[in-house]
Amino acid sequence: MSKERAFLYILAGLALVVLLTAPFVGMETIWPQTLWNEPASPLAAIFWKIRLPRVLAAFLAGAVLAVSGAALQAVFRNPLAEPFTLGVSSGAALGAALAMYLALPPALILHLMGTTWNIPTLPWCALAGALAAIGLVYGLTRLRSGFSSTTLLLAGVAVSFFFSSMVLFLQYVSDPTRTFHMIRWVMGGLDRIVGYDDLLAMAPFALAGTLLILFRRYELDLLLTGEELAIARGVEVVQVKQLLFAAASLLVAGVVAVCGPIGFVGLIAPHICRLLVGPRHGRLLVASICFGGLFLVLADTLARTLLAPTELPVGILTALSGGPFFLWLLLRSKQTL
Repeated sequence: MSKERAFLYILAGLALVVLLTAPFVGMETIWPQTLWNEPASPLAAIFWKIRLPRVLAAFLAGAVLAVSGAALQAVFRNPLAEPFTLGVSSGAALGAALAMYLALPPALILHLMGTTWNIPTLPWCALAGALAAIGLVYGLTRLRSGFSSTTLLLAGVAVSFFFSSMVLFLQYVSDPTRTFHMIRWVMGGLDRIVGYDDLLAMAPFALAGTLLILFRRYELDLLLTGEELAIARGVEVVQVKQLLFAAASLLVAGVVAVCGPIGFVGLIAPHICRLLVGPRHGRLLVASICFGGLFLVLADTLARTLLAPTELPVGILTALSGGPFFLWLLLRSKQTL
């Protein structure tokens, strides 16, 4: 067995262990026998309705962010690229901030074809903002130079700054209560997840986008070696880049709409996995799923236990770990050039 395959199995095993143990950890430890001996107890309800869906959502969100980060780093051929440089998070933040500023109801009730639809307002407004940011970045790139990776990255940074300034403006003109809610949401977190509705809302985006990127793993390997070689091997570079950009952006949009902006997972996970299992995307994407999921689950577990009974937004912890990692990567890349 090769070293890379062994590391992949280790990551998968660690991810499984974290998934099985994290729901039992919290301000008060819940022992497995409690679930069997007292299935109707408050602790059992906390486990099944709060902790388990939160851990599953954290794993799914971390896996999605890591996969999208690995794909974007190959598309841009830039080790510093990550999902939130494309303006997706700031677009989602603006959508959520507008919903809070306009004091929209928590949910919209629609009656269509004899069926009642309960649509949560905040996640869908955030998703609309994220999709608007994706469309704007893509449109600006098409107007400028077709589909240049450099232009795409610069357009994403510009849109991100613009939308972030709009969020700050809404915070300034809102009343203190709404301003607090906006700031709290922009920090990113999983404390809003109760039950499995949010998990089910993320699942279609996660499944479709991840499968699409996995099916394009061969093209990702070729893009990483250079566009000329990819074209020589028969890859439709522009179309593949568009497809991968759309898949990665929608993955991030689905996560941000539910959890808020959680940064740096898409930067940290692919790089660590690349050091462990190598650059080939067949293994790298699977390793990123495992590592990104377990990383965010561990970060969220720490966030809800470090200052218990108070909870830290998990976005703060990922930023605290991601900032030094980003600087290290920047200095390492500079030395390599």
